[in-house]
Amino acid sequence: MGCILGPQEEKYMEFDLNNEGEIDLMSLKRMMEKLGVPKTHLEMKKMISEVTGGVSDTISYRDFVNMMLGKRSAVLKLVMMFEGKANEGSPKPVGPPPERDIASLP
Repeated sequence: MGCILGPQEEKYMEFDLNNEGEIDLMSLKRMMEKLGVPKTHLEMKKMISEVTGGVSDTISYRDFVNMMLGKRSAVLKLVMMFEGKANEGSPKPVGPPPERDIASLP
């Protein structure tokens, strides 16, 4: 099982900024910004509450692994974003947007 949890452990350690074995609000903020999905303070507090079951203000390694291996679609989407696979199918447009006129508006 250590082989399975290796990537999660590396990601957890990457975002455990204070090396205390827990991801706090600021660490979660950094993680979400790195994923390109910045959240408000209240949204992050809600995320921590959902992951920990409302019993802690920080995410332990056990909570993190449960979140990453969970079956809920929102968690799976977060994992896919974290692994960089969510956007593989849709390339981002490059350059300025094409010019539009009044007739092309919906």
